[in-house]
Amino acid sequence: MARFPRLAVLNAMHEVGIIPVFYHADAEVVRQVAKACVKGGCRLIEFTNRGDFAWQVFGELERFCASELKDMITGVGSIVDPGTASLYINNGANFVVGPALNSDVARACNRRKVAYSPGCGSVSEISQAEELGCEIVKVFPGKEVGGPGFVKMVKGPMPWSTLMPTGGVEPTEDSLRAWFDAGVACVGMGSNLINAELLKKQDYDGIARAVEAAVKLAKKIRGR
Repeated sequence: MARFPRLAVLNAMHEVGIIPVFYHADAEVVRQVAKACVKGGCRLIEFTNRGDFAWQVFGELERFCASELKDMITGVGSIVDPGTASLYINNGANFVVGPALNSDVARACNRRKVAYSPGCGSVSEISQAEELGCEIVKVFPGKEVGGPGFVKMVKGPMPWSTLMPTGGVEPTEDSLRAWFDAGVACVGMGSNLINAELLKKQDYDGIARAVEAAVKLAKKIRGR
C-alpha cells in the first residue's frame, strides 16, 4: 500500500514543481537515480512501466525508499489499464500516471485513495478526468497538443483545472517559465532531464546536478 496519503502526494507535486520521469531495467541503477534525485532536492520520482518485469524493479525501488529514502515519494507512469495500476499500487505506488485517460484506472486508484494523473489532450478529456476525481491532470504530449498556449486556453474557462504537462518540457528557464506562467501546477520531465547518456555512464552526480538545477529554476520562477 502507499506510504503517503493522497493529499500529501498532491501537495508535494505542487511544492516541488518538478517530477523526474525515467525507466531502467537494473534495480541498482534505479536506486542510485532515486538517491541522486533526493540529493538534487526532489522528493518525487515517476518510474515508467516500460519493460518486462518493471513492476518487480519498482517494488525493489519502493522497498529501498521506505528503508533508506523515507521522504521519497515513488509513483508509476505509463499505466493504461486497471490491472497494472492495481499491481503497482500493491507494490507501494504512491501515485499513478498514464498517457491516456482510463475511467477504470481512475476507479481503481480512487478505491485505494491513490492519486491518478491521466494524460489528456483536450478540454473534454480534462473535464472528464476531473469528473472522475483526478486532482492533477497530465497534459500529454505537452508540446504537441499546443504547449503553454493550450494550458492558457484551458485555464480561461476552467481556472480550477490543475495541470501537469509532460513531453516537450525542457529544463531551461525559458521552457519552465513559459509553462509555469501559463498556470501549470508542476511539470514532468523525462529524457530531457535524466538523459540516456547520464544513465549509460551511471553519472549519478550529473543527474543530481541536473535535477537540482531544474528544481531551483522552478522555485525561482514561482517565487518560492
